[in-house]
Amino acid sequence: MGKITLTSFVTLDGVYQAPGGPDEDRRGGFEHGGWSFPYADEDFGRFVDENFGRVEAFLLGRRTYEIFAGYWPKVTDPSNPVASKLNSLPKYVVSSTLTQPEWANTTVLAGDLEKEVADLKQRTEGEVQIHGSGALAQSLLALDLIDTVHLLTFPVVLGSGFRLFTQGLVPTAFRHSGGQITSRGVSIQTYELEGRPTYGSYDLPDDA
Repeated sequence: MGKITLTSFVTLDGVYQAPGGPDEDRRGGFEHGGWSFPYADEDFGRFVDENFGRVEAFLLGRRTYEIFAGYWPKVTDPSNPVASKLNSLPKYVVSSTLTQPEWANTTVLAGDLEKEVADLKQRTEGEVQIHGSGALAQSLLALDLIDTVHLLTFPVVLGSGFRLFTQGLVPTAFRHSGGQITSRGVSIQTYELEGRPTYGSYDLPDDA
């Protein structure tokens, strides 16, 4: 059985919307698209290459899928580790409206989300990677179906935009399993799903 990993770029105030470019996602009048670009460096690139080196299949939300499908098929350099994997490996897109995807090796998951993703996880050896896909990530976190989260926090505050961890998410505990800070200050941290949070108190004991 495989594992499902999420790689998400967020700002210090938790925004995940449109990290890659000005016109990537302007929903809600968002005008800050492309906020991750100034922080790309060798450390960041190394993480991306290593991450894509482990992938066996991709699981994407409809919006992220369409952004990727409009860009990566045009990148034909076989030595590009991101393009070569995205263009050749199986891609699963969660959508109730997409019926005829044109990107090769794409399967639409339109049924019960929990069952579809659990089945995908069962039949895939290695990593099924989610990139971006904030709404899908939120749904799968609520179902405890994401095993590993790679959270890349960029040193910028935007004050608006869609946030990854929103009010009403299922309380979830993770175990930190590794991380680094890039030369441009991006915090790359990896967390493994543990389950529900535990709680305690810093109150002094009654007999103190």
